[in-house]
Amino acid sequence: MNKFLLIIFLFINLKANLIANPNILARTGILIDYHSDEILHEFDPDIQIYPASMTKIMTAIVAFDLLKKEKLSLDDQFTISENAWRLSQAGYSSMFIMINDQVSVENLLKGIIIASGNDACVALAEGIAGSEENFADMMNEKAGEIGMTSTNFTNSSGINDPDNISTVRDIALMSKYLIKNYPIYYELFAEKTFTWDRTGGEPIKQGNRNPLLYKNVGVDGVKTGYLAVEKYSLASSMKKKDRRLIAVASGFETKNTRSSESLKLLNWGYRNTNTFEISKKGKTFYELDTWLGKKNIFGDT
Repeated sequence: MNKFLLIIFLFINLKANLIANPNILARTGILIDYHSDEILHEFDPDIQIYPASMTKIMTAIVAFDLLKKEKLSLDDQFTISENAWRLSQAGYSSMFIMINDQVSVENLLKGIIIASGNDACVALAEGIAGSEENFADMMNEKAGEIGMTSTNFTNSSGINDPDNISTVRDIALMSKYLIKNYPIYYELFAEKTFTWDRTGGEPIKQGNRNPLLYKNVGVDGVKTGYLAVEKYSLASSMKKKDRRLIAVASGFETKNTRSSESLKLLNWGYRNTNTFEISKKGKTFYELDTWLGKKNIFGDT
């Protein structure tokens, strides 16, 4: 190889390496194309993480599944236990429900998805399954059905438990399942505010904790997370025209890097990759003349 060709070769490979690595400042992450399931970028996607409030995606899925099967209604009312109320007083993110309140499934879901209320998670879990432990069994059963092979749920909220574990690959798989199977209910994840007309005080208005919803870039979900041992995490999904990407990353050092680096990963995917429709069932993209065939044109529908 002469010197000129060697320089061209090195330049092309340098450019390819720059495109191939967006250099995301997180411990683990993955970016997938929603429609093709193609992994566009990943780094340590199978190391164990504590999913924190990203756990609430599965809490919502279990409820959505029952709603879809008409075994649960958005208007159903659940009585708030002391166990659920206690979480609203413990300094965690809360919906601020009160003992013996009668709260609808719809409001509890909004409290979980928008306000990230741990108290609402327990209330919903107890209302559906009798106890949070029983509900966790339902979560794990659904995780197995989806194919989340590296996940174990022990509670409905994701708060501190060393056995509540997952991976960014599994969280991405769960996020796709949510978007694909419950498109109407998924719209809750894009709502920016929720006002709870609480008992014994003024209504509380809380904003969605997903920072990318406020940037008007096409992000419509899904869920943030934070634990001191895991740092910051985010499962996010962006839709542009007919294309959707899902990104999940964990181990961001700050809230600001969680936001900026997640957006960087999604934008990198749109800038550097694309999908093309090659064929569609029942639709012909080409025609060929035939000789002595049953039809004059092959591919004629």
